[in-house]
Amino acid sequence: MERPAIAAALGLDPHPEGGWYRQTWVAPETVVLSGGRARPTATCILFALAAGESSAWHRLTSEEMWLAHSGTVDLVLGGSGPMPEEGDALTLGTDLGADQHPQLLVRAGVWQRTRPVTADALVSCVVSPGFDFEDFEQL
Repeated sequence: MERPAIAAALGLDPHPEGGWYRQTWVAPETVVLSGGRARPTATCILFALAAGESSAWHRLTSEEMWLAHSGTVDLVLGGSGPMPEEGDALTLGTDLGADQHPQLLVRAGVWQRTRPVTADALVSCVVSPGFDFEDFEQL
């Protein structure tokens, strides 16, 4: 897989779900979750999708706030059941006149994926409690 220009410029690596990412911030404070798992109170990544890319169905045990920077990302929500079900699609972007949302919240335990994009897109994702691959489920 060839690294797209946006990923190269920002030093992003391939993400297991699809797309490209780099963690940019980890809160210094921690919280202890059920079962004794310690997590930072929040984390943030840069996440890019090159034209034609999408992400796989996945969900987190934490809440995730998506923030638009450039391009658009169609975020599809799939409910919180044992398997995702095609649900609402919301467009993350900065053109408010085109019914785009500059930020979108995905609740903990809700399946999500992105549809293929037509142009490169760059977003940030803030996760609270902080992201850990132990708390990540992907189909």
